[in-house]
Amino acid sequence: MEPHRWLPLEANPDVTNQFLKQLGIHPDWQFVDVYGMEPELLSMVPRPVCAVLLLFPITEKYETFRTEEEERIKTEGQDVKSSVYFMKQTISNACGTIGLIHAIANNKDKMNFESDSSLKKFLEDSLLMTPEERAKYLETYEAIRVTHESSAHEGQTEAPSLDEKVDLHFIALVNVGDHLYELDGRKPFPINHGQTSDDNFLEDAVEVCKKFMERDPEELRFNAIALSAA
Repeated sequence: MEPHRWLPLEANPDVTNQFLKQLGIHPDWQFVDVYGMEPELLSMVPRPVCAVLLLFPITEKYETFRTEEEERIKTEGQDVKSSVYFMKQTISNACGTIGLIHAIANNKDKMNFESDSSLKKFLEDSLLMTPEERAKYLETYEAIRVTHESSAHEGQTEAPSLDEKVDLHFIALVNVGDHLYELDGRKPFPINHGQTSDDNFLEDAVEVCKKFMERDPEELRFNAIALSAA
């Protein structure tokens, strides 16, 4: 069967904020650019921050690391709170939407949803599903697919064709129960990056982003946006 394939989203706050609005979320929280990892640039990001989306290139170095990380965690184990909402990615190029779902789902208590919000319904319907079942549900969930398609055409750069291979990938970083989790639908489980707090979350998330950059020092295609209180 032909795998599901969507157009990729841009790591552009205008695009992601419009997307959230169309999914029925009040603009109390808005995505903003993280212009750099230095303290003076981070000080420009409005607080509090409840999630960070990182766009990064999938390189050979990264894939080697990802395999090693998975093996290590399978051997050593890790603590993941049962309240972490995590879903797998089965749709090609849907990582931006899945990043948004991860960001909102793990901050649901902070969000104000419209009564007819399609994302609210998706989260309620999928609450008791496994990560794999959530992925399958998204494949058939027209309201989010249609919104994703229109958002993919909103960006500043021309959307690539559906057949074009895209090697950029979104992940979400969130704070659940004062632990920082990396949520990536290509991975089998969330990654617990240790303790954090609401006050230090952005700085802690940026430390995780820096590790991605340090693994591929010759790469420049990194971009982070933060979900901040508007």
